[in-house]
Amino acid sequence: MSNIDPASGYQAYGNSPGPERSLRNQAAARRTALAICTVADVAAGLLGLWIVLYLLDANQGNAFVDFVRGAANWLSGWARDIFTMDTEGLRVALNYGLPAGVYLLIGHGIAARLNRV
Repeated sequence: MSNIDPASGYQAYGNSPGPERSLRNQAAARRTALAICTVADVAAGLLGLWIVLYLLDANQGNAFVDFVRGAANWLSGWARDIFTMDTEGLRVALNYGLPAGVYLLIGHGIAARLNRV
């Protein structure tokens, strides 16, 4: 009884994982990175859409415009009124554009890091 092999289904310490496990981990990392990129892109897209709708003076009573405004307000809540200036359009563009840029930068940065693994 000198069998020191691990029980079936378990990997011994010091051994590298098999190629199929490595491929599964890479695929899972890619799927996670894609999901993070998608969430960051949608968040930035909503913020950018609100900037465009505001600058084009969209009908504030419209249900779609109201939805986009509410989503943009929620997404940019942490950056509310960082920039206070007299020009209303520039204030909206900066106060909603900054969070959009931050979401893109952080989301794509995390995704790039996951894809390197």
